[in-house]
Amino acid sequence: MPASVSQVATGLKTRLATISGLRTFAYQPEQVNPPVGYPVLNSVTYHRAFAGGDVVMDWSVYVIVGRWTDSRAFDTLDGYLSYDGVTSLRAAIEGDKTLGGVARTLIVNSSISIEPQSQADAEFMTVRVDVTVHA
Repeated sequence: MPASVSQVATGLKTRLATISGLRTFAYQPEQVNPPVGYPVLNSVTYHRAFAGGDVVMDWSVYVIVGRWTDSRAFDTLDGYLSYDGVTSLRAAIEGDKTLGGVARTLIVNSSISIEPQSQADAEFMTVRVDVTVHA
């Protein structure tokens, strides 16, 4: 039986938590205290194999790095977008492609968006990483 949406969200949160100092959630938090990371489900594709054997979930993982005008946020961003290293989002998420045994596999496809996000009259630097999970 494929993993549930909440199981995958929790698994992604757990993988993000392997990055020291990154506050993680299985959902978008109400308040921002950077750096913070959380997954958002974009779509679920059923019937990719016989008898529904390959359910594919497309996720965006958002990391709010820091205030847009803070030069330290730009320095931190470099580590998050690196292919590997202790703060690499790709390396952290792909470090356990089964998300603790709930998924069959996953892949971090790309870091596709670095943009400001407005919250409480402040602009924060946000990076979006696309992840495909085969549940």
